Amino acid sequence: FMKVSIGIIALNEEKNLPTIFDNILNQTYPLENIELILVDGMSTDNSKVLMSDFQKDYSSKFLQIKLFDNPKRIQAAGWNIVIENSECDVIIRLDAHAIIPCDFVSENIACIKSGEEICGGTLIQKIDSDRKMSKVCLTAETSMFGGSPASFRRNGKKEYVKTLALGCYKKEVFETVGLFNENLLRSEDNEMHFRIRKNGYKICLSDNISYEYFIRPTLNKMVKQKYGNGKWIGITSVKLTPSIFSWYHFIPLLFVLGMISCIITACVGFAFPLWTLWFCLPLIIVSGMYFILIEFIALVEAIRGKSLLNFLLLPLIICCLHISYGFGTFVGVLLAPFKRFVNY
Repeated sequence: FMKVSIGIIALNEEKNLPTIFDNILNQTYPLENIELILVDGMSTDNSKVLMSDFQKDYSSKFLQIKLFDNPKRIQAAGWNIVIENSECDVIIRLDAHAIIPCDFVSENIACIKSGEEICGGTLIQKIDSDRKMSKVCLTAETSMFGGSPASFRRNGKKEYVKTLALGCYKKEVFETVGLFNENLLRSEDNEMHFRIRKNGYKICLSDNISYEYFIRPTLNKMVKQKYGNGKWIGITSVKLTPSIFSWYHFIPLLFVLGMISCIITACVGFAFPLWTLWFCLPLIIVSGMYFILIEFIALVEAIRGKSLLNFLLLPLIICCLHISYGFGTFVGVLLAPFKRFVNY
């Protein structure tokens, strides 16, 4: 059996840590060949206590369990701690929000043994709430138009992809391409996978690997997340290169810019009474086409889920997600020149 490091970084995740710990204990892969590296981002809840207790109670079952603090708190710094302290040939990245099946580690290692150097599986989104509004939010996030068309969120087939979420890496990959960029509060995965591809490695999405992941349970939290993601896509694109991202990452920005342009044009039209309708025409056409599209998607999801709420609320939720993401990207582009990046 190959020896594998599993990294988990957490910031205020006392609610989710017990589940991921149980998932790890139930793995079919021999625990004595697993090095578990736990990194706490200076949590203010009981996350570190849970990590410390797990280390004390189960160290004898594993190759070893290591516990570290992450004073920088950010994801990129946490994963760098995992990489720098790994003593194994393979590193698997986990997340406290994830639920992994019992063969998760075994299937990842099998994929690596088949000749791959980076692999991962399909992400199945879930929501930790029984509220009807939360279920509609989940429908919005899992729809291609409301969420992301990325392959690791959609496909159950084996293919080579640009990026994925919970990856399994040969440690030599990081020795070649370097560590995660700690300038990035988000989008660090996209940037790392961009460097990985530039160095000639392929990222394999395996049809034998899957896991579940809890998304934000409320519209407010989802909007904040989308805004933050969009903002760091804007910053990263300007400070580094937009090639890091796929084309679909920029569609919300184009939508927001298009709507702003149409609104400005319509406002200018009111200064010319005889031509007002013509100036308003772009806004009418663009907003009308968008409305028809999201209403059609809402109808399809309402029929599929047999939910009237999907038809009534999905258009509003999808629109909020698009605007927050696109506006975030716009703000990120504006802020980027004022961001100081340390060279990596």
